[in-house]
Amino acid sequence: MKAANAIQVKNLTKTFGEFTAVNNISFHVGKGEVFGFLGANGAGKTTAMKMLIGILKPTSGKAQVANYDITSHANDVKKNIGYMSQRFSLYNDLTIKENITFFGGIYGLKKATIKTKTQALINDLGLHDEANKLVGSLPLGWKQKVAFSVSLLHDPQIIFLDEPTGGVDPITRRQFWEMIYREAHKGKTIFVTTHYMDEAEYCDRVSIMVEGKIEALDSPKNLKTQYKVDSMNQVFLKLARNIE
Repeated sequence: MKAANAIQVKNLTKTFGEFTAVNNISFHVGKGEVFGFLGANGAGKTTAMKMLIGILKPTSGKAQVANYDITSHANDVKKNIGYMSQRFSLYNDLTIKENITFFGGIYGLKKATIKTKTQALINDLGLHDEANKLVGSLPLGWKQKVAFSVSLLHDPQIIFLDEPTGGVDPITRRQFWEMIYREAHKGKTIFVTTHYMDEAEYCDRVSIMVEGKIEALDSPKNLKTQYKVDSMNQVFLKLARNIE
């Protein structure tokens, strides 16, 4: 496996009994790339991501994340990535400041560093008036922005985002992608799952999963050219019809 890639996957498979959730997928993600992992709900995106971040063991196949094997060095993988789950990942009964302090401690940051990063995060998001409010009182869009920022506290070079814009309004979705771009411009690798096909346009490359398999993988521009359509939604529909 090439160290030049942030993520390298070969023949990765996950079965649950007789059900195959992820079926023999192979791909790589270059360092500094914004990689979209697309597919309808139930396509296997989240299962694949859970294997890559070291919280679910594959049935077969191999993968490396940040140059660490996901099976034999799962703890090292976890230490070297940022992760924002599909379900809201902060504690609703803690304030924004308390959440930052808590997760900063989990990431092993020193108290002085946590204090500095807390102030920087609050300044960056413009949440001075809300800093001491319970996270549970925030609108969903703001919760997601805070969760994303907290996942960056330890300055990981690879960031996994599982359906980060699910359930938020279009304006907040666009603002969230602006935050993603800002991190990508710093050289960080972004791996993002989504079922919003229009979000594929924001990625350098995308893979499209259908029923556990990667059925297409290329840049949005090349995929639209290949399938002779004008949008990624149309690419997905053509793929789905071909498989049926």
